[in-house]
Amino acid sequence: MHRYEVVFIATPALGNLVPAVEFANLITKHDPRFSATVLTFSMPQRPLINTYVQERPSSSTNVRFLHLPSVDPPTPDQYQSTIAFLSLFIHNHKLQVKQALLNLIPTESKPHSPPLAAVFVDMFSTPLIDVAAELAVPCYLFFPSPASFLGFALHLPPVDAVKSESEFVVPSFKNPLPRPVLPKLVLDCNDSYTWFSYHAGRYRETKGIVVNTLQELEPHALQSLYSDSKWPRVYPIGPVLDLAGSAQWDPKPAQYKRIMEWLDQQAASSVVFLCFGSMGSLKANQVEQIAVGLERAGVRFLWALREPPKAQLQDPTEYANHEDVLPDGFLERTAGIGLVCGWVPQVKVLAHNAVGGFVSHCGWNSILESLWHGVPIATWPVYAEQQMNAFQMVKELGLALEIKLDYRVGDLVRAEEVEKGVRSLMKGSDEIRRKVKEMSDKCRGAFMENGSSYANLGSLIQELTN
Repeated sequence: MHRYEVVFIATPALGNLVPAVEFANLITKHDPRFSATVLTFSMPQRPLINTYVQERPSSSTNVRFLHLPSVDPPTPDQYQSTIAFLSLFIHNHKLQVKQALLNLIPTESKPHSPPLAAVFVDMFSTPLIDVAAELAVPCYLFFPSPASFLGFALHLPPVDAVKSESEFVVPSFKNPLPRPVLPKLVLDCNDSYTWFSYHAGRYRETKGIVVNTLQELEPHALQSLYSDSKWPRVYPIGPVLDLAGSAQWDPKPAQYKRIMEWLDQQAASSVVFLCFGSMGSLKANQVEQIAVGLERAGVRFLWALREPPKAQLQDPTEYANHEDVLPDGFLERTAGIGLVCGWVPQVKVLAHNAVGGFVSHCGWNSILESLWHGVPIATWPVYAEQQMNAFQMVKELGLALEIKLDYRVGDLVRAEEVEKGVRSLMKGSDEIRRKVKEMSDKCRGAFMENGSSYANLGSLIQELTN
């Protein structure tokens, strides 16, 4: 039996790394001729990445992690934004990546090593396309965000337009995009825009683009990509999800146990879950408004509340005491109906039958998880492309209810808006709930034999083995 090796390189952020690892698992399970190597970066500012890599049990014996040697990080005078730091950080690993790939390529001294069928880079690791080209290895893009955002990246408006225009026509969206829902990395018009434009310009150099979405979810966005002959072939193979979630490598197992035991005591679909992602946090005045709104809404709630990061490149941290940031007496008054915690095994929570609604930051992984488990979302985007995701879910697909579409950290959503949004989500969103349930069935069907994503994955594998 011929064997093949594929290599994955992902930006050091959970939202990028986890789907890349799950895609590696998907390929090796779909076709046992494949083995996969995931190259990982060490980033001290993001300890959860290191915890994930070290503690996560492999769900496939054909997937392994290979840790790249450390290099000096960019100095503060070299970047203004997190995207610029990450892009330079990955660029500085070119030699280490080249050596790792050389070690995998068959030679006279190791003739039985499987041939390197492809290298998969992600949306912010495109400098490594050069390394693959130098070694004559086919290079693909694995895009962990939606096809709609890929279409936006490929038709990025120029800086002058970003500064002056109020809405933008993008082929991957049915409706014009209002300026307030554009990503911060574009609106800032600093080095984040420059780097994003650089990466997007390089996507066309890849042999194909694999997107973590499915045909049934984003038909318009995908059709706009299929019909443009300037771009490489697009393979929608999602939803690629880690359905075991952080429970298998959870940094706080006692908290996980406490959360699941509490959910076990609640009635079906009675709990609203509030979570703002692995890198999401809100300021103290916003936390207070959420608390007041939740208390007024009177619904059962599970709230993942984390402290804003202390520095630009760091992740949010755990509060030593939630009472320090919540209104006086809030925890006592809501003890019978609510639970406030820190880090949450999100996918396990969404899978629990007690959860009936999700106030979400609208990260794409979170959206896919909620759709898979049939849990309707109320949108509260925070960073990255989340405002555009929220816009698509509410305005284009009718799969979510709006609390905010264009929220930015520093804005203030008042308690009345929180109360109204939570009540509508839990008690007045029957049509959205029905459509989400239908999409849940389509997500699961996409991976059945002859399903859309199953077929697209088969086409990709056929190309990799020819």
